[in-house]
Amino acid sequence: MSIEIALADSNALMLSALAEIVEGDDRFSLMSTTASAESFLQTALSVPCTTAVIDWHLPTLGAERLLHTLRENECPTRVIVCSHSEASDVPKRAMAAGAAGFFAHSDPSEKLLDNIVDVAMGKMVFPYMDVRELHDPLQSLTRMEKAILVSLASGRTNKELSADHSISINTVKFHLRNLYDKLAVSNRAQAIAFYYHSPASRYAELNT
Repeated sequence: MSIEIALADSNALMLSALAEIVEGDDRFSLMSTTASAESFLQTALSVPCTTAVIDWHLPTLGAERLLHTLRENECPTRVIVCSHSEASDVPKRAMAAGAAGFFAHSDPSEKLLDNIVDVAMGKMVFPYMDVRELHDPLQSLTRMEKAILVSLASGRTNKELSADHSISINTVKFHLRNLYDKLAVSNRAQAIAFYYHSPASRYAELNT
């Protein structure tokens, strides 16, 4: 019996390449391809499959919040998170959010196929890491970055952020870049989505 797989990646070329790799192996049956976290979530909750391979930077919700939502809804699909590098804290955050595996795009495609089989069999597949270091990414933000995230979530522009926090536009951009890196998001929309989908207990933490 073939392993059912769902794919989600906003990059059309990457999604097409992944689909071609999966469809070229008789062990798998490709069930769906989606380009956003919201589309994947809708599919996964209505017609769950055995495994899924998703990109960490899925718009607009992001993979991390998607994983939390899947877990909250007790979705049986086991998820492998893909990213362009395992040098950051993404594998740890993916594991903490509920992923069953991690794959770096720099690794050979054969490894991904093997990982899918292992995850479908109930295994956890991650690079070596000290799980004691798993942490909430919000805790890595500086006081200024937390303040900017709160302001950002209220719809403030860069010019308004500059005025609100008495810093230059260039400094605002500097803090935003650091903020995006630490939250593993690509833009302000994803940062805002991360903020609003965080547990309510985090809001007080951000404002302290």
